[in-house]
Amino acid sequence: MPNVGMATVMRRRMVHGVRGHIRAFKSGDMSPHSKSRRRSRIRRAVIVLALLAVAPFATLGAAKNRSAMQLPGYKAVPVYYGPMNKMIMSVRINGQPANLLVDTGASQVILDRDAAESAGVKPFQRALNQVRFSVPSQVFTMGSEINGQLLPVGLAHVTAGAMNFGRSPIALRSSSHSGSGTGHVDGMLGLDILLRHKAVINCRTKLVFFKVDQGRGINLSSIASSGKFTRVPMQREQNGALIVPCLIRGQPTCLLVDTGAFVTTFHESFVKSLGIASEPTRISAQFAGGASKRISAAKINDLSIGAFKAPPEKFGIAPLPHFALQQGSSKIAGILGMDTLYLCHAIIDLGSMSLFLK
Repeated sequence: MPNVGMATVMRRRMVHGVRGHIRAFKSGDMSPHSKSRRRSRIRRAVIVLALLAVAPFATLGAAKNRSAMQLPGYKAVPVYYGPMNKMIMSVRINGQPANLLVDTGASQVILDRDAAESAGVKPFQRALNQVRFSVPSQVFTMGSEINGQLLPVGLAHVTAGAMNFGRSPIALRSSSHSGSGTGHVDGMLGLDILLRHKAVINCRTKLVFFKVDQGRGINLSSIASSGKFTRVPMQREQNGALIVPCLIRGQPTCLLVDTGAFVTTFHESFVKSLGIASEPTRISAQFAGGASKRISAAKINDLSIGAFKAPPEKFGIAPLPHFALQQGSSKIAGILGMDTLYLCHAIIDLGSMSLFLK
């Protein structure tokens, strides 16, 4: 399954070491007044997306709601938000501290090679290329393919808070992805561990729950409905992607649920086909695989995710790469990112394959 999590490009003072660059908008031949008006519109669009991308979630009331939901039979592990809406979990790899991005757009745990070397994680040797490690719907050999790139794989003992994940396969990538500062991450916590332990990700309260008592069931739908949440069924594609149905201007389509994406982004040609106008911004997104795409902004007033009516907002618009658009047998129209997931109080239940929104 491809990892399509995004890192953004902002004004330099807002980047905090996040990989990227600023692309200047060229206005072309316009009158001074037209240029001024257009620059004003552009600034407004940039500000909207920038606020979504760097909003300090902790100041919006998440901390005081942390105790609002407790799940019997689960262990809770806290996360925190870094710049660009990164949901970061502090873990230990072979006893060494590391920060991992909680990323439902990644199929497995991925670790930067520098962090892997510090933790003593070594890739399998060629002589072991017949060794296979089975995890939910994935088979690992000496290499793992991410977005068409074959990455070496090793084994490591992973823990987070009071949660012990045991020895897990870990794909090793170049260390150029991690950035620095408060948003520094050493890799990604992907769906292999999240699914294996039937994780419940509460985007608002900054807690991820992992099931430890398999004999104890919970009815999260009942808990969520009492909090006036709307349940949206998630579908898992053959490649592992998590898909939810959506409706825009009466046009049914699907979105990829990706906690590694900093902002919800729709495919440019799809939005144009619906007659929705967009405004250029000075923001770019860096997709996995190195593809950099300019992001525009468009206000969408009639977005429904399943039966949930999303509030009117400006969303990102970009020409999404093919690997992001084709998820298994489903063609998606966009990526449901952390901005919308947070603002809509999202709870992602990987045990029942449900997304709860309100």
